[in-house]
Amino acid sequence: MSYNWQQKGWPEFQFTPGLIEEVQIKFLLKSGKSNGQYLGIPSEKKDQLLVDIMLSEAMKTSEIEGEFLSRVDVMSSLKKNLGIHEEQARLVKDHRAKGIARLMVAVRQSWQDPLNESMLFSWHKMLMEGDRYVQAGQWRSGREPMQVVSGTIGKETVHFEAPPSHQIPKEMELFIAWFNATAPGGANPILNPILRSGLTHLYFESIHPFEDGNGRIGRALAEKALHQGVDQPILISLSQVLEADRNLYYKQLKQAQRTLQIDGWLLYFAEVVLKAQEKVEQLIEYSLLKTQLFDTYRKELNERQLKVLNRMFEEGPEGFQGGMNAKKYMSLTGASKATATRDLQQLRNLGIFIAEGGGRSLRYQVNLIIDK
Repeated sequence: MSYNWQQKGWPEFQFTPGLIEEVQIKFLLKSGKSNGQYLGIPSEKKDQLLVDIMLSEAMKTSEIEGEFLSRVDVMSSLKKNLGIHEEQARLVKDHRAKGIARLMVAVRQSWQDPLNESMLFSWHKMLMEGDRYVQAGQWRSGREPMQVVSGTIGKETVHFEAPPSHQIPKEMELFIAWFNATAPGGANPILNPILRSGLTHLYFESIHPFEDGNGRIGRALAEKALHQGVDQPILISLSQVLEADRNLYYKQLKQAQRTLQIDGWLLYFAEVVLKAQEKVEQLIEYSLLKTQLFDTYRKELNERQLKVLNRMFEEGPEGFQGGMNAKKYMSLTGASKATATRDLQQLRNLGIFIAEGGGRSLRYQVNLIIDK
């Protein structure tokens, strides 16, 4: 079977008119709700919420590609690029963490700007910073086919083969022109943000113009399309949903890259967007509860306890891996075992910590249901 870019009519995708109109209405309503929640957050807390959401996207879009970065490194890099002051700024040496953070901030801050070649090259250089094996900031070249494969050497399965390198400059010229023309106010606007975002991601991934980093840039472009569609940068993390069922994501993408009739892809992508919005609503609620907890108990907690709580919250709604115990507490604070045990017991008595297990397996997780 041929790939979409080899078929007659490329790159004109075919889909049923009005297919996801109802989803668009839900999307716009949810966008308004989350924006209202965000506006209701105290100004000094907005920065941290924005960092939390961008951090989720940065971590998950990297994990989809098999890169597992330090959450703390990425968070520190995000704050630096957003101009958020940290009392004790962390020195980040991991180029991958710095690169993905810079990309997240660049996409959000330039959401209104038309797409062009130099913007894409700049994003690629950010991602490939420190990678000596990839030609950063330029379209891929060479005669070897660009294939998406899986499996062991000698037993590889080819999922997709992109257009040959010599076609990329022309393909990307057409893609960039299409993206700008379909933006609100463009020559041929697509007014359904989800439709345009889904088309953008599929179209870009089918060209696969870079030697590496196509997935992360393609997902960034999908979010740029959503921002433009509602005329403001929205709070969303598509990659959190995509990474949760990575196999389904690849399956849907693979199927869509073998045809120009893409109803199935658009229905799948629309569901991803709605789920991503639900995740953001949960993250906003998490942020509000976290703020409430600190406001309620700050005066009753010592510096050690506050430090540990902040460290645990850095892991996000998923929670601190393995929970907190006396040994970890001692390592984080330098406290003695007796002091650590006493501090942990106080946190439990206040209702901030919930105990799990017992004996040597005793550990704690944060309780964000505040009753005081």
